[in-house]
Formats: sequence, structure tokens, C-alpha cells
Amino acid sequence: MIGKIRIFLALGLVVAGSLVLVPLQILSMKTGWWPETVILKIWHRLILRALGMHVHVKGTLSDKRPLLVAANHISWTDIMVLGSFADVKFIARADMEGWPLIGMLSKLQRTVFIERERKRSSGDQASEIASRMAKGDAMVLFAEGSTGDGNAVLPFKSTLFGAASMAISEGAAEQVFIQPVAIAYTRLHGVPLGRRHRPISAWIGDEDLMPHLKVLMAEGALDVEVHFGEPIAFAKGSNRKETARLMESQVREMMQAALADPRPSR
Repeated sequence: MIGKIRIFLALGLVVAGSLVLVPLQILSMKTGWWPETVILKIWHRLILRALGMHVHVKGTLSDKRPLLVAANHISWTDIMVLGSFADVKFIARADMEGWPLIGMLSKLQRTVFIERERKRSSGDQASEIASRMAKGDAMVLFAEGSTGDGNAVLPFKSTLFGAASMAISEGAAEQVFIQPVAIAYTRLHGVPLGRRHRPISAWIGDEDLMPHLKVLMAEGALDVEVHFGEPIAFAKGSNRKETARLMESQVREMMQAALADPRPSR
């Protein structure tokens, strides 16, 4: 019964807030009267509040540009977590564009949708991402290419760093900064999540969205940690595979540190 009440209240909060925030975001995108991320941050925080999530941040987003953020990926909620406090734009898989609410939110923050299976379009997609970085957008790349279970970091795909190479080869930048970021879901109702229960927060593979959303709304009170590492410079001659391995190693180290010593809710 309590779970159903939580779901009802959470949906009501998101719907009511969206009715106000969507028109404001569209106005921002058309007029430029205020930065687009202002409304987006409010919207992301609204969704996190509805889900009962608390975000703890260690470190900061680099102010160096062009910037590509290389993060691990556990759930669709990672977008809300990062977007709630950081001025970033996202690179997401193409099918997200058609999702209810999440797809609309993604479009309203100018997400770049990529079709990883279609190699013919990969060059155009990398070029668009490179162009966005050159214009000053900090682009978030979920470098595993899929979602994990929250216990470990999957291997980073070096091909996904192609946008950094293209930004340099096209002359948009002499170098691109790549910053590792680790996301870890650490506590539920203030109690540390063990390996067995950590997948509660994970949205893995082809799992349907709505059942996972209902679980999160019914449970509530999840703590999430975001750890920022130091950016590295990626320049002409840099090796994508070596860079991917380095980012993967640093993200794994930060994620394990967060899981080993989770911060309590405030």
C-alpha cells in the first residue's frame, strides 16, 4: 500500500512539474533568454525528488574545453543524476528518443542520439558530437556502451571516443579534454547496498522501462555518489584504445571507492 502511494505521489509531482517546466524550456531554447541548463537542472532535480534519490558529489566538472566526460552507466537515472547539478549534454542510444517523458526530456536538452549498430552513420554522429564540443558543450559519453549491474564497470569501448579524434582531425580543436566520472548507487533508506541488492538501482539491457520505474518509485530513498576525476588531454597522435583503458581504470577505481565507503543521506 505504501509503495502504491509513493508511486501516485511521484507521478503527480513529475506531471505537475513538467506542465510548468516544459514550456519554459522550449521558450529558453527558442529565445536564449537564459541558459538552457537552468530549467533542465530544476527538472532533473524534480524527477530525482519524485524517485527519492539523494546525490552526493566529490570533485567538480572540469572548466576546460572542449570536454568529453567518460562515465560508467547503470541506469537511465544516471542522466537525471548528472544533469541535476552539472552543465552537461548527453550522448544516448537512438531508441531513447521514443521513450515517454525520458525521450522528451532528452530532446529538450539537445541530446545526441547515436545508432551504434549502424556503422555507416557513425561518422556523421561523431562529427556532430565533435561540433558540439567545439562550441563549448560538455558532452557526457557512457563509455561502456551498455548498462551494468552497479557492482562493476564494464570494458570501455574505444570506438565511442571517435568524436574526440574527429574534433581534432576536422580542425575544430587542437586537443580535447576527457574527464573520467564514476556513478555509484550506494544506499537504500540509509542502509548500504550489498552486492545482492545493488542491482535494484540498475536498469540492465533490454529490461522494460515501466517495471523498473515502478520499483524505483515504490522503494524511494536511494543514495547516489558521483566522483569526478582529473581530465586528460587527448591530442593528435593520442591512442584511443589506451585512452579508453585509462578512463576505464580510473572510473573503476573511483566507483569501488564510493561503494567501499558510501556517504550517508543528510
